[in-house]
Amino acid sequence: MELYKHVSHTAQDALALPPKYLRMYGDFVTKNASAVSQIEGALRSLTYILPGRFRDTEIASESLHSSVQLLSIYHDSLLARAIQRLPALQRPHPSPHTRYTRFWTQKSPAYRRLATFLQVVQYTELLCEMAAKRRGEKARWKAVVILESIKALCRLLLMRLTNSRPLLNPPLPEREADPSTLEEKDASGLESPPSEKSEDTQWTMPRTGLSLPTLPSSSDISGYLLSKALTADDIKPPKALLHRVNGMGELAEVLYILRPVIYAAAMHYWATKNKKSWQPWVLGVTIEYGARQLAKKDLQERRAGGLRALTALERDELKRRGWSLGWWLMRGAFYETFTKAWIHSVTNKLRNKPLLDMAGGIIEDYEFLWDQYYFPTATM
Repeated sequence: MELYKHVSHTAQDALALPPKYLRMYGDFVTKNASAVSQIEGALRSLTYILPGRFRDTEIASESLHSSVQLLSIYHDSLLARAIQRLPALQRPHPSPHTRYTRFWTQKSPAYRRLATFLQVVQYTELLCEMAAKRRGEKARWKAVVILESIKALCRLLLMRLTNSRPLLNPPLPEREADPSTLEEKDASGLESPPSEKSEDTQWTMPRTGLSLPTLPSSSDISGYLLSKALTADDIKPPKALLHRVNGMGELAEVLYILRPVIYAAAMHYWATKNKKSWQPWVLGVTIEYGARQLAKKDLQERRAGGLRALTALERDELKRRGWSLGWWLMRGAFYETFTKAWIHSVTNKLRNKPLLDMAGGIIEDYEFLWDQYYFPTATM
């Protein structure tokens, strides 16, 4: 809680800056979006290399990683506003995820605040766990249960705000536009003057001064037309990209949301006594897999057309949740009994081999996080 108070005070101090400086910073990020994205990526890569190498500085490296992630939320909002200021024809076509989450963030201030808070918790949860671990294993698991409970409460409230629709991860729009496209626009939102190469193929309208886009080459007509074609999901209202759930479907979604809390509480009860205890692992897998099967059964029986009638966004979310089941190989008793030994055997085989030895070293460094902390393998 002290960490969250510190983060909150830091955010308030940032917002308390004069609007002039915030506006200058926003203009800098928008005009140099590619460079800013590269810096963010470089800092994230640095924090990926540090784990396990300097264990005394684990909190410092995770603090850097969390700070970059929190700052990226602000950068995403700046770039999203810059895109919205562009003429409709110049805006990049958003993905279904972006359309859906942008709709709810714009329609409901409560959704936007809850989703942002949930994102902040997810970006700082490992840092909180590291801080709690210094007080002992029981304190660490208590912090994990509290954080998972906070996230579950946020997700239940978000589900309520979206009229019982399944939740997406992340709940906020992602940065999808190529930042370099923003740098080619001037402050008025119009395209930059056409280059010498495009002067012959672009036509400038005399009254407005705007340039019509260049036509594709004759060899790429089909690809050009396919890129402009609309799908059924493109013409649906954003909130129709995810259908409401009820009955068994709503129960399945609630179970899916509560699974991390139940698993963390079970680990707090059993794992502090024996890390190889199978009860938490079996309980967690059963709840998550059961919720998935219950949701699929409900879709098959209640939805006209069954699973084949799902929207692209619903299929992507169902697929993402299916792949996330694989992380159970890295958790609890299964990891302690099987996966850890397999990782050791792989890294031993990679030793003293060019390039492969480096990959084995990175795996060993990350094993420190998988072995000591809960959140590196969390999927929600």
